[in-house]
Amino acid sequence: MNTGISLYFSTGIRKNERIITKAAACGVKYAFTSLHIPEETGADYRGDIRHMLKLCRENGMNLIVDVGPETLELLGVKRIDELQPMGITHIRLDYGFSAADTVRLAKSFHVVFNASTITESDIGAWREAGADFSRFTACHNFYPKPLTGLSLQRIREINQRLRFLGFTILGFVPGNKELRGPLEEGLPTAESHRNRKEEVLLNMLELYYDGLCDVVLVGDVDVTEKAWQDIACLSRDYVELKADILPEFDFVRDTIHHDRPDSGELVIRSQESRQCKQHISPLGTGKRPAGSISLSNEKYLRYMGELEIARVDLPAEERVTVIGQVDPAYVKYLPFIRQGLGVKLV
Repeated sequence: MNTGISLYFSTGIRKNERIITKAAACGVKYAFTSLHIPEETGADYRGDIRHMLKLCRENGMNLIVDVGPETLELLGVKRIDELQPMGITHIRLDYGFSAADTVRLAKSFHVVFNASTITESDIGAWREAGADFSRFTACHNFYPKPLTGLSLQRIREINQRLRFLGFTILGFVPGNKELRGPLEEGLPTAESHRNRKEEVLLNMLELYYDGLCDVVLVGDVDVTEKAWQDIACLSRDYVELKADILPEFDFVRDTIHHDRPDSGELVIRSQESRQCKQHISPLGTGKRPAGSISLSNEKYLRYMGELEIARVDLPAEERVTVIGQVDPAYVKYLPFIRQGLGVKLV
């Protein structure tokens, strides 16, 4: 999964350095910042901003900059094209750019628009100007003010249309450690995530799978160490699930198990477990509550050794040996382990 962070100059250059370094170590590939937020005061734009842009570039991050009329003056350049050597890969445009200007800029940058305000007439004008929509990105807003965020259903509806056209789509989840002022009530795209700020992993999975966002960024300043660990796993396309496993079957912990691309509704099926050479006897069969970890035993013939995790409560099956159980606190992630996402049992 493509993950991202948000950077604010009011946070201070030293803290931003630490966040960028940590994010890069966690495999984060996107960073969003704005150069025209009213609360962003006291920054040495010519120094601090250029330094931060350099750090993002050196760490291989796609840098999304929310540009306004004053951006060029703040950075000491005369034309938007001069932002490219600074490491800015994505420029978020709001108003005042013609279709022809937008298509021209898309040859140098990925151009980014507010996902919620793209109209059919915009799309028609861009298409007529020769747009390559693979160079266009739709970024949802984050919503600092409570009750103003979008529903997941609305996000999904918007994204289905834009995905069909070829747009890359970004959305935000709130942080759970240091929230950005002045309200400090979280910066989500989906309003339902505002009161679930501690569930960073769950919110990111939900926005990616149910909301159809291609890139999920943390909107706030920082997250807890546990959330950073989860982001590191997500950036490498797997999720860690705490689980109790019988000692004789500890070998299943050594592999990241990827769910098959043709995900089933009832079980997660490990693609890697097909290589399991262990002989599995038909012992330990029984009911399989949601989160049960099992291996097909010798009675399943050529399927012996295949690891499954139950998404729902399942009946006993003599051909399936239950070897462990996902911790109840982690069962909530099982519906999102699909379409090739990996699982590491810890």
